[in-house]
Amino acid sequence: MAKKANTIKIKLVKSLIGASEAQKKVASSLGFSKKDQVVEHAETPVIMGMVNKISHLLEVVE
Repeated sequence: MAKKANTIKIKLVKSLIGASEAQKKVASSLGFSKKDQVVEHAETPVIMGMVNKISHLLEVVE
């Protein structure tokens, strides 16, 4: 039986208006298109790196 990866729910709590292009691209690649949207991803080092990059715009929801 395959081991199921842990998942993380992330909410975009601040607007991307005024954010740098790099921050907008990271948010887009995480799947965010609007404020207060919640997305769910596997808790991998790649995803956690992106979350850390724009942590001031996000909130982790459990």
